[in-house]
Amino acid sequence: MAPDPGRVRLRFATRAVLGIGLAVVVCGLAGHSLVGAITGGLAALLALFTVTDATVREQAVTTALLPAVGLPVLALAAELHDQPLARDLAFLTVVGAGVYARRWGPRGHSLGVFAFMTYFAAQFLEATPGRLPELYTSVLLSVLTAAVVRFGLWCYERRMPPATVPAPPPATVPAPPGGTGLARITTRQAVQATAGAAFALVVGQLVSGERWYWAVGATWWIFVNTTSRGETLVRGFRRFMGTVLGGALSLLIAVPVHGDALPTAVIVAAAVFGIFYTAALSYTWMMLWVTVLAAMLYGLLGVLSPGLLALRLVETGVGALGAVLAVAFVLPVTTHSVTDAWIQRALRCVHACTAETAARLAGTEGADPRPKVAELEQLLARVRLSVAPLVHPLNPMLGRKRRARRVLDLLDDCAREIRGLVAVAADPEASHDARLAAACWRVEAAVEALTEGRDVAPGTAPAATEPALEHLHGLERALAELAAPLRAPSGSPLVGA
Repeated sequence: MAPDPGRVRLRFATRAVLGIGLAVVVCGLAGHSLVGAITGGLAALLALFTVTDATVREQAVTTALLPAVGLPVLALAAELHDQPLARDLAFLTVVGAGVYARRWGPRGHSLGVFAFMTYFAAQFLEATPGRLPELYTSVLLSVLTAAVVRFGLWCYERRMPPATVPAPPPATVPAPPGGTGLARITTRQAVQATAGAAFALVVGQLVSGERWYWAVGATWWIFVNTTSRGETLVRGFRRFMGTVLGGALSLLIAVPVHGDALPTAVIVAAAVFGIFYTAALSYTWMMLWVTVLAAMLYGLLGVLSPGLLALRLVETGVGALGAVLAVAFVLPVTTHSVTDAWIQRALRCVHACTAETAARLAGTEGADPRPKVAELEQLLARVRLSVAPLVHPLNPMLGRKRRARRVLDLLDDCAREIRGLVAVAADPEASHDARLAAACWRVEAAVEALTEGRDVAPGTAPAATEPALEHLHGLERALAELAAPLRAPSGSPLVGA
């Protein structure tokens, strides 16, 4: 039911089903076993899901690099299959290195995820050295097939503007001299993820000596796209709930099918579509479909049972607990500090959008506010993610919840006025009004006051009939109203630790 502008999610999910389906068919035509076909399908899924570089060219380069990290990790996992201690230590090393690689941006993140999931899949499929030639071929063929589909048959991204991905704010973690914000965050997250994965690995093996890797996988994915303790708590809760719902659905559809080829293929395709279509909207819904997909694959392997689904739920709980303990006690960062940093960046971007739009209205050559507007949308999405712990339905702090919702509403108002202002500026007939400079100055002053914790003077602008001035005055009002919820007493931050 959620809006899908440009049907981007629909195309994303449909292309995934096509690419993964073709990859599995190619593996089958190459004479690969069921394990090889599943390995190829998972490789294609990761190639289509995790590569998120800003341009198509960069996406193609990252996709080409995936086997370079995946195949050595696959060989390592297979060689250590019968050496539990070395296997576990290597797994933790892959976890830490995979998270640490995020400092190199989207490409580092994609390669880190691919390396981790390759090691994970080797445990899932019990890969041994004798299977390596087939598994190597499956990975290479599937990544190539996914690339052909993504960059050849259906590259809808070529007609879209490059995505803007804001870097993490540097103020969220205590910094060593000369360090960058992204490097500090990824180093801390690498330590946290490794500690959480170690807990999940040990406890997961106590629960099950065969399916312990589920717990490590849960810890890993909970750390993706989270920064603070609150974000990790919310993501862990959503992963657990998605697994519960997905397990219940699997009892109804996966267990009765139990590996029958045709219905399994249909349900797997539906699960893949669900994963890709809901990923940007709801982590709970995405995990529901991931759980269904895993259940269908276990059905193909002939080991699916209600007890196995219950075990997956327990291992997921162990992994979520490991993530929560890690962010609570290992280099913790409060939700308040992260939220404050993202809100300040969003406010500065509001000012940048306004200044660029005013320059365009004034006829300045080369002035284009559209990239700044795209950045603002990304920053507001990050604000919503960081504030999610406070506005969560189970949060008992009602006062902070109301204030957080008010902040989100007013920031959305700012974005709406900015979009309207940009639309006016795009009109070639729009002319520069001398009052725009004064209105832009007031917006600048309001942003400076908010980011410095000072009072914001209430708007005194006269009524405007020009569309550009109307949007600027609306922006002034929203910024002035933001002062109250943002300027809370020191004992009650917007988002508590």
